Amino acid sequence: MKRVWHAIAEFWRTTDRWLLLFWLFASGISMVFLLGIYQAGMMSFSKLASQGIAIFLGLVAALILANIDYNTLLKLWKLYMPCCLLLVLLTFTALGVEEGGNRAWLAIRLAGRSFSLQPSEFLKISFITTFALHLNKVGEHLNQPFHVLLLCLHGGAHVLLIHLQDSGTAIIFLVIFTAMIFFAGLAWKYIAAAAVAAMAGLPILWFFIMTDNQKMRFLVLFNPELDPDTIFQQVRSAAALSTGGMQGTGIFSGNHVSVPKVYNDFIFAFIGESGGFMACIGIIALLMAIAFKILYDSSTAKDNVGRLICVGVFAMLIGQTFINLGMCIGLLPVIGVTLPLFSAGGSSVLALYCGLGLVLSVYKHSHTGLFSKGEEYK
Repeated sequence: MKRVWHAIAEFWRTTDRWLLLFWLFASGISMVFLLGIYQAGMMSFSKLASQGIAIFLGLVAALILANIDYNTLLKLWKLYMPCCLLLVLLTFTALGVEEGGNRAWLAIRLAGRSFSLQPSEFLKISFITTFALHLNKVGEHLNQPFHVLLLCLHGGAHVLLIHLQDSGTAIIFLVIFTAMIFFAGLAWKYIAAAAVAAMAGLPILWFFIMTDNQKMRFLVLFNPELDPDTIFQQVRSAAALSTGGMQGTGIFSGNHVSVPKVYNDFIFAFIGESGGFMACIGIIALLMAIAFKILYDSSTAKDNVGRLICVGVFAMLIGQTFINLGMCIGLLPVIGVTLPLFSAGGSSVLALYCGLGLVLSVYKHSHTGLFSKGEEYK
């Protein structure tokens, strides 16, 4: 027993305690809001229980990853990358399950219970590690055209694959790719060229690639009368947010505006209604604190690959946050992006905790040895 307590004390001494505490605090608040949604009859108990189980399993996974040197984890990419890709590819077969118009889930039955798994969430973590390795291997030759092309193919292949099943998640992959290659030192001439190409490609994207349904999700933002069904969730979300006022109606008041999928993509609407404007500001501040703590940890990493891993996790968290908030307040179309750490979704929670584990591993193995054994980190 003494060894167990010693191991716990040693981990607490060497880990990023503030990041871990912020993260767990966010998960705890999430469960409180989800409990309120369940009490209001807008969520099943099985989903609430699954969220709690996912948080517990995610924490276990994060603690395990945190105690393994991230360089060791990176060497195993040939094992986990093919597995993640295979699971994603299986969603295109008869094993795939469609939810919300996207065929991005696998139906899993374990111990007599059925649940769905979204492989693309774990592919995000796999992509962060392999792309960090790729960028690190290229090193100072990053801005040679050949290497820029290979890096774009690496990122583009993931974005295209996921776009075939879920455009919202594909955008998150694009955000991760963009942030990581930018922080790696991509020359401004390539950034400018990419911006010009993106602007020129918008008409092609609109007229030849986007479906009518995807186009309508944008058009109703400017004219809701075009298709009331498409914008229904956002209309209800706006109603919930406006009801909350400054202090909210109370999490367990039992009288809430009905918003479809409020426990998932639109949990921010429930936060705004039940906790008011102050709760919204608090949740945003907490997520920003977590994101920028991760970014700060990237600046203290002992090597470039550790820095890039932190940047990738930061981009994943910040990208999902801003897109989800934009959806909920009607500035962006509904594209199925969850609010990190708050929305119900086992796969998303597990993947986020794996990302946390990687960041904690970078922190621990970058700071070990800087202080004597009896000292604590500042």
